[in-house]
Amino acid sequence: MTDRRNFVKQISTAGLLGAIPNVLLSEPHRFAPQQKISNDKIWACLLHLSYNFWVEYSTPSPFRGYRPYLQLSESLWNDAAKKMVDQGINMVVIDLGDGVKYESHPEIAVNNAWSTSRLRQELAKFRKMGIEPIPKLNFAAGHDIWLGKYSRMVSTDIYYGVCKDLIKEVAELFDHPRFFHLGMDEENAEDQKWLNHVVIRQHDLWWHDFYFFVEQVERSGCRSWIWSDYLWKHPEEFFNKMPKSVIQSNWYYEESFDEKLVPVKAYMDLESKGYDQIPTGGYYKKSGEGAKNMGNTVEFSNTHIADPRLLGFLQTFWAPTTEENRGSILKAIGLLGESKKWYDTHRIKAG
Repeated sequence: MTDRRNFVKQISTAGLLGAIPNVLLSEPHRFAPQQKISNDKIWACLLHLSYNFWVEYSTPSPFRGYRPYLQLSESLWNDAAKKMVDQGINMVVIDLGDGVKYESHPEIAVNNAWSTSRLRQELAKFRKMGIEPIPKLNFAAGHDIWLGKYSRMVSTDIYYGVCKDLIKEVAELFDHPRFFHLGMDEENAEDQKWLNHVVIRQHDLWWHDFYFFVEQVERSGCRSWIWSDYLWKHPEEFFNKMPKSVIQSNWYYEESFDEKLVPVKAYMDLESKGYDQIPTGGYYKKSGEGAKNMGNTVEFSNTHIADPRLLGFLQTFWAPTTEENRGSILKAIGLLGESKKWYDTHRIKAG
């Protein structure tokens, strides 16, 4: 694996040295040690406070595109939390984005964004319910419209400063959580072909910025957590440069687990290379299609990922936390609960 010192040398040779934040030019900061978790697996749901991931699409889309206001039903938010408790869910990953009026950068907040004191109250409520809250800020260049004007300043000094401030403040708001989800998915031409404004980092610049984010997370005492789809198209580069300290959430939302499919094979490749994983499923189709995805994800992982490296599972729902999505969101939580019950009786602990 390429360590950080050698990577700095490589990108220096490539002419990118002037773009490297000073923190990477000093003695390499060690990645945070792998933290031990309890014998209980993580059973997590992704809950959206903010849903500003995409700039406007060139074609109509019901959920994609920037909204200058908070898209949130507080009644559904509270009911989702209660449903998690009922289903034995022990973690919630909160997509924050521009849904909080940060003290460091209040200018990115949407209308009706939560104050930092309100966020702390909600985090305390989750903890009292036995649910561990984890922050998520997606810094992928195709999903960062929540950064406002800074989303068009990617890889500049101003951008690095804003991202550093936000990671530090969010870690403090969450009382320095175990994990910090950085997103980092779908930063490629294919996934941005319908966007009106396209920003793509690739090759050494992608890794340079990724290491920068990880550095900031670790300095706040947290462990980085990302989506793993960069692996799908760049397997050799990924395994040469991806630190083992970073938790991998490979994601796959279909019901068939044909091992020849690239996203399915990625679970096995990550296991063969010794990465800690939190496999990720999804349920977001009102038709009910995909209802077996999470159960199949759990069953597949139970037989293909060794117990010590299988940290748990994450259920996603890709639509705003609004009343029109109530049934599907609560259903997604229930599907994770059902999968947990299956796993508790079929768990393979060897490996």
